[in-house]
Amino acid sequence: MKQRETVSMTDDEQIGLLSSARKMQLATINPDGTPHLVTMFFGLTGGRIAFWTYRAAQKARNLDRDPRLTCLVEEGEDYFELRGVQVAGQVRRIDDLEGVTEVGRLIAARMPDVPADALDAYVSHAARKRAAYIVEPLRVASWDHRKLLG
Repeated sequence: MKQRETVSMTDDEQIGLLSSARKMQLATINPDGTPHLVTMFFGLTGGRIAFWTYRAAQKARNLDRDPRLTCLVEEGEDYFELRGVQVAGQVRRIDDLEGVTEVGRLIAARMPDVPADALDAYVSHAARKRAAYIVEPLRVASWDHRKLLG
């Protein structure tokens, strides 16, 4: 068996990592072709990554021009602790206030230290200036180096 097959995560393991993580690395494509890489909070809807950003943000402008992106969720410090899920795909943009607010709530629900009433007020206020995105996966790669230890 190839090492790649040994460390690959099952679908359930991938969803488990995505469900427990709050942040991801998001790569979009700048106008000059270079990557634009940022850390984003995210949520899950129907097993898909969902995030929001200000409509005028560089990442939003990049995605308007070219909907391709890559998302990386990873954890671990030592080699035999590393695990991650990389999703390459395209985004579906959501502009209606109800849809944007729903994505905002998905993200806010993963913030355990903020009171729910404060989050609701923040989400409702912030949604008016934001667009939301759902990632439609085209390619998924995963690894869990803990599996190398047997």
